[in-house]
Amino acid sequence: MFLNVIQLAESLGVEENVVEDWIRNDGLPHVTDRGRLLFDRAQVVHWAESHGLAARVGFLAPERAKIQGASKLEAMLRTGGIWRDVPAANVLNLFADIVAKLPGTTPPIRQMLQQRLCAPNGISWALVGGGLALPHLRTPIALGRDSGIFAILLLRDALTVNEPAPDEQPVTRLLFFVAPSPRAHLEMLAQLSTALLRGNLGRLINDASPDDEIFAAVAAAEIPGRKEGGA
Repeated sequence: MFLNVIQLAESLGVEENVVEDWIRNDGLPHVTDRGRLLFDRAQVVHWAESHGLAARVGFLAPERAKIQGASKLEAMLRTGGIWRDVPAANVLNLFADIVAKLPGTTPPIRQMLQQRLCAPNGISWALVGGGLALPHLRTPIALGRDSGIFAILLLRDALTVNEPAPDEQPVTRLLFFVAPSPRAHLEMLAQLSTALLRGNLGRLINDASPDDEIFAAVAAAEIPGRKEGGA
């Protein structure tokens, strides 16, 4: 796998000119293809480790088996939190605060994600009906397997969004997430949508149920073949 300058800089949390300095002064392995600098992932990982720069996020994140089971999504929610009585006017600011807690990332990457959230059309709201929506970055990013965050926002008042709800019901419940990779993004979107439409999770969120009940429903939603509530 070859990385370009931008991908390598994001993974190590530095500016692109720092990468170019490493090439000139520190022997960073690279190749040139039609004027572009490219970096073999395996060579760069070895070089970074030898210079005390071993990355744990982005395209240089350690290659690990995919984490499965009930703990993953629930753990992401426990990191992101369940937020109650949130004013609709404060939603975007709260999204930025949640991204600031994103594990396994560097400050420059978190800042980049916050900028994307605030950009025009930076968020896709994915309204599923029943007052529920799944806001997420319109353009997913590869962050590394140890990253990702999930939060539930129970709003004080209805949120105005440009995307129409399928049942025209005002949006008052948000399930905001940032996935560790584009593939995981699609998996989380499908998993959460299914849990909201077919299980107890949507009812518990709309009823503003206690945190422990919501955590249990989220955990149950990721176990194949298990139905929430024991039905």
